[in-house]
Amino acid sequence: MIAALATLLAFQLAGEALRVALHLPVPGPVIGMALLLVWLIIRRGPGEPLRHTSGTLLQNLSLMFVPAGTGVMLHVGRLADEAWPIAIALVASTVLGIVAAGLTLHRLTRHKKDAQ
Repeated sequence: MIAALATLLAFQLAGEALRVALHLPVPGPVIGMALLLVWLIIRRGPGEPLRHTSGTLLQNLSLMFVPAGTGVMLHVGRLADEAWPIAIALVASTVLGIVAAGLTLHRLTRHKKDAQ
């Protein structure tokens, strides 16, 4: 589980490094998610440790909204100043999330069909 979390964190940090280096208006974790998606496509899917860790994180996803909600309430002015980058990040992360979920479901259903 530690190795899988380190992998996820490494992609997040790589996305942040690219954001800073290229002065992009998109948050680093969104860029990191895109890099992770490309890496998973090249690898033809996640390994078992990454799949298990991702499943565990998704089960506890609601816990992540508490700090996010608090941050929104505390920084409303800053959010208003950065409306376009936030909108771009929301759209990009939603699209990437849907693509990742679709590819995962497709791979899982194909794997189950091949097993039968």
